[in-house]
Formats: sequence, structure tokens, C-alpha cells
Amino acid sequence: MKKISLLTGLLAVTLYSAQIKFEKGYIVNNSGERKEVLIKNADWKYNPTEFQYKTDDNGQIIKENIKNIQEFGIEGSDRYVRKTVMIDYSSADLNRMSIEKNPEFKEETLFLKYLVDGKAGLLYYENGDTKRLFYTVSGSEPKQLVYKPYYVNGNTIHYNEDYKKQISENLQCNIGNKQIQDAEYARKDLTKIFISYNECSGGQVSNYTQSNKKKNLFHLSIRPGISFSSAETSIMSNLRYDTTEFGNKTTFRIGMELEYVLPFNKNKWAIFAEPTYQYYKNETEAIVYAGTYNETRMQASIDYKSIDLPIGIRHYLFLNDDSKIFINAGYSLNFNINSSVNYDSNIWKVKSANNFVFGAGYKYKDKYSAEFRVGTSRDLLRDRLLLNADYKTVSVILGYTLF
Repeated sequence: MKKISLLTGLLAVTLYSAQIKFEKGYIVNNSGERKEVLIKNADWKYNPTEFQYKTDDNGQIIKENIKNIQEFGIEGSDRYVRKTVMIDYSSADLNRMSIEKNPEFKEETLFLKYLVDGKAGLLYYENGDTKRLFYTVSGSEPKQLVYKPYYVNGNTIHYNEDYKKQISENLQCNIGNKQIQDAEYARKDLTKIFISYNECSGGQVSNYTQSNKKKNLFHLSIRPGISFSSAETSIMSNLRYDTTEFGNKTTFRIGMELEYVLPFNKNKWAIFAEPTYQYYKNETEAIVYAGTYNETRMQASIDYKSIDLPIGIRHYLFLNDDSKIFINAGYSLNFNINSSVNYDSNIWKVKSANNFVFGAGYKYKDKYSAEFRVGTSRDLLRDRLLLNADYKTVSVILGYTLF
């Protein structure tokens, strides 16, 4: 408990100390006035309704919302415009899918995100399971590109793909019918079509999706380290437990971590899995029926080898372009390798339970890392009714990212 409390304190300090990053951007208020500001880039997964900005590095943080801002953008990144549009919220979920073919429009005022801007513009809205694309031509107000799955006869799914007809009617330069028919209702496919049309039509074209590409989302790292482990066994005798402590042991561990960085929120969140080999081997003198006429002393030993597979989530907090700190939590699956607990001639095969792990660390240049990790206790003899073998470990882990 002391170790977990210490780690909790460390995580609290880490969260408090991490800097919030504001980036160059602009806002346009309801009067049409444009102002250069610093905007907190949250790399929104869902289209925001509010955001934070500062007038300069030392300025006060100001919270603004969709009622007061016509447009805002971040240099080299995102651009959002406030528009009142007709949007169809029909669900693609099988349990909530509509039986109506036509979209069921509702008027909403939203921040739409530009994907492509030019003679024809492509904009995007996402919130929860709602993902909608909008288009403009020659400065017109945005209209939704229509795509809607719906039920026919209660159990057959059909698709309203009117977006293909809309594109065919409005984008008639260098866009072939096959390209339109093959295009899915997805940002990637429609971005290609709108860029192709704008390039054919002449004039300037802005592709905002290029700035939003996330590279190296998958990372593979070698993770050696040192574990500080302890174990104790308990045997019930005469309605009481006789406990034997095997003491602390410092051992080497080696792991290989695969990390997937989630492609939103400025790469602050990641999912990881780290198969790791670890071992603990120690022996001591055990006493059973202690203090009684039947007191018995015997030689006890633990030989525990395992492959651990922690799977969890990680959160990064950026200090600067080269340095970041992180916290993570995971659930560790355990696969023991010919392990046993021995009391003289009594040999019990290990069948350990899984456990939780919590860690905090530092990463430099996305290459080098160091982590302090604590695992909750696990019972190595969980299938034994009157026997317990409590195993705990704390690790210091170094990492080198291969890619």
C-alpha cells in the first residue's frame, strides 16, 4: 500500500507539473473581426463547441464557445467554421436503424471542420457515432452529403447513397463515374475527389487532411529492467495461518512492448501490450504449528518463472518537443513456466492469478524511456483452498524504441 500511495503521489505531481501547450492560431468573432491568438490544441476527436485561447504566452486563459465565434483555426493544422446546417442524425446501429430511406434532417448550428477548401469545399462533423460530410460549391452554404443505411421489410438493410448523385451533379471536372461509384462515404475517399476537382477547376486548393496525418502510430520497444520482488506463503493449520516470508529478491526482467498511439487528442493516448519474462527464486526455513507441541521446521522454496502480458492504456503529458512524461495502467495476464512452491517433499504447482499494474515514466525524443511500475499482489496458489502464496513486485524499466 505504501508503494501504491507513493506512486499515486508521483502521478499527482506529474499531472500538476505538465505544461499545457498553446499553438499559434486565430479567431473570428461575430463582428467579423479576426484576431491572432494562441489556441489550446486539443486535437479534437469530436467537433468542439468550445475551446480555450490566450492572447499571448503570458496572457490569461480565455474560454470561448460557438455562440461568440464564427471561425477559428490553428496554424498548419485545423480550421473550424460555424454553420447552421440541416443534418441527419439517423443511426447506423442495428438496434436503432431507421425504416425511412430519406434523411430526417434537423437544423443545427455546429462547428464544421474543413478537410478541403477551394472552389469546392469538403467539411466534416463527428460526435459519438454520428459522422457526416458536407460540401460547398463556389461559396455556397454547406449541404450534407447524404448517406443512410435503413431497414426494408424489417430485416434487410439498404443504403441511400445520394452523396454519389450530389457529387456527380456538382463536381463535373476530372471526376469519372467509376471513381464516384467506387468512393465510400469516408473522409479519405471523398477528400481525393474534392482535391481532384479543385485542381482541375484551377485556383487555390487547401488540403487540411495533410496536416492531420499521424505517422508512426505503432511503436515497438525493447524493455529491459530490474524487478524488486517478494513472496510469502501461508498455510492453514489448527484454524490459523502459519506465514513464511521468503524475503526480497532483485532480478532481471526483459520485455518487448507494442504500443499503438490513438490518432486524436494530439497523440496523448496510447494502448500498449508488453510480453515480459520475469522470475523469482528463493528459499528459507518454514515453521508450521509454531509455538505448539507439533511445531515443525522444514525447508521451503519458491521457483517462479513466468511470461507476463500487461495490456493497458497510457497517457502522455508533453513537457516540450523532445520530452514527455506518461502514466499508465493495465491488466496483466500471467503464464507461468514450470513453477512450484516446495515444502520439503511437498511440491505444489503454481497456478497464479492475474493482477493490475500501474506505472509512471519519462520519454525522450520518442526513443529512450524510463518507467517505475508497481503491480498489485497475485496469489501463486490460487487453486489451493488452505494455501496462499502472495507475490509482489516493483520494477524499474528502461526502454529503447526501435520504430
